[in-house]
Amino acid sequence: MSTMNNTAKKNAPNTRRVLVNVLVHVFLAVLAAIWVLPIFWIILTSFRKEQGSYVSTFFPKGYTINNYVKLFTDKNILNFPKMFTNTLIIAIFTCLIATFFVMSVGYSLSRMRFKFRKPYMNIAMILGLFPGFMAMIAQYYLLKTMGLTEGSWIRLALIIAYTATTGLGFQIVKGYFDTIPKSIDEAAIIDGASQWQVFTQITLPLAKPILIYTVLTSFMSPWVDFIFARVICRANASQYTVAIGLWNMFQKEYITQWYTCFAAGAVVVSIPIAILFVFTQKYYVEGMAGAVKG
Repeated sequence: MSTMNNTAKKNAPNTRRVLVNVLVHVFLAVLAAIWVLPIFWIILTSFRKEQGSYVSTFFPKGYTINNYVKLFTDKNILNFPKMFTNTLIIAIFTCLIATFFVMSVGYSLSRMRFKFRKPYMNIAMILGLFPGFMAMIAQYYLLKTMGLTEGSWIRLALIIAYTATTGLGFQIVKGYFDTIPKSIDEAAIIDGASQWQVFTQITLPLAKPILIYTVLTSFMSPWVDFIFARVICRANASQYTVAIGLWNMFQKEYITQWYTCFAAGAVVVSIPIAILFVFTQKYYVEGMAGAVKG
């Protein structure tokens, strides 16, 4: 009798653990379904044959690829290929410049000691509490004074707007650099390496995860931004980005004919980010883990 009681006591924690695991997995599955459902719906809508923004059923009554064809061929009203090209150019240059700024500032604050180091970090942390669009109007007038808010100069204006303050976002990068032993730098300097050589040839290769993380976030910021692009581009339709183009498809005069194209555009816009994230996901997770640990 006592043996049966002991066996029951031993099995009780296992049963409880299994039950908890089942409930947790069911809960996570429900959350995953809620998260995936809008994505699934926007993909279905991108192939929907019916025009207009209102339908009575979740699944389309007919399917077609004409929405994607129209998105890339109809250049008379909303020139999506031009917008896509503008955004890609801005995102690539912003990614390169912002990554260099952030990595340089993070390395300098992690490895070097100078007079205003701590005050700068404190000021940067305070400024980071304020949303970036608070300085949007001031930035616009500065760019306008330099003659960068008209014509093809708008691309340069947006690149400047997106990269000018990226150095303030050094905290995660600095946290990762702090996890790399300084003795490696000191040994390289003793062997005759300059600070630039230590940074580019030793520290950056060791910091590949956080470098990939910075590249990813720097590329995504201009790709999805709407506020700065809308203010700086204004009525210069030839310089619109994809965010402005997708927003225009929701306007009253366009929504009936362009709503399904909006869904197609949303799918197309997500593809570069999805591809970049899939190839860098491993380093992205490692970069965040290393930064938190530091």
